[in-house]
Amino acid sequence: FVLALALAAPAVAFVGPAPAATPTAVKAVTDMEGITMPIGLFDPLGFSNGASTEALQWYREAEIKHGRVAMAAFVGFLINYQGITFPFDLTMGGDKFASLGTGNPLLAWDNVSDKGKWSILGFIGLLEVLGEAEKPHYMRGGKSGTHDLVWYFGSKYISGKSEEARLRSRTAEINNGRLAM
Repeated sequence: FVLALALAAPAVAFVGPAPAATPTAVKAVTDMEGITMPIGLFDPLGFSNGASTEALQWYREAEIKHGRVAMAAFVGFLINYQGITFPFDLTMGGDKFASLGTGNPLLAWDNVSDKGKWSILGFIGLLEVLGEAEKPHYMRGGKSGTHDLVWYFGSKYISGKSEEARLRSRTAEINNGRLAM
C-alpha cells in the first residue's frame, strides 16, 4: 500500500491545478428575470448563497406565487376600503357581497362564513395542485408561472407581445409582487 502511494505521488505532480469551480448558482441568480436597478439582486437573507439551480427555481416560483397573491389581496383591500362590492349574490339565499361590510376589509373577512373561507382556501389549493402538475415542472426545465389552465388570462395578455415586451411584463410582475409583499 505504501509502495502504491509512493509511486502515485510523482504522477500527481504532473497534473495541473483543478479549475476553479464555476459559480453556476451565482450565475443562475444574476441571470434571473426581475433583477432591475436601482436595487439589483435583492436577497437580504442570503437564500441564494450555495443554493442549487433547482432550489433557485423553487424560490422564484414561490416569489411569483406569493407576489400574485399579495397583489390580488392589496387590490381587494383597496376596493373594499372604497366601498366597492360585487353586485351579485354571495350565497344561494340571496345575501349580497355588501352584507359582509365595506370600508373595513379585515372586518369583512371576519364576516365571511367558515364555509366561504374553506371554499377560498380550497380554490387556492386547486390552483396550487394544477400549477405543480405542469409538465415539464419548473424545477426540471419548465418555465415558472406559465400553466395555461391556471394563468389563462395572463398568457392571453402577453401572447401577442415581442420577447422583449414579454420580459418587461414578467419583470414588472415580479417587481410589483415584491412591492405588494
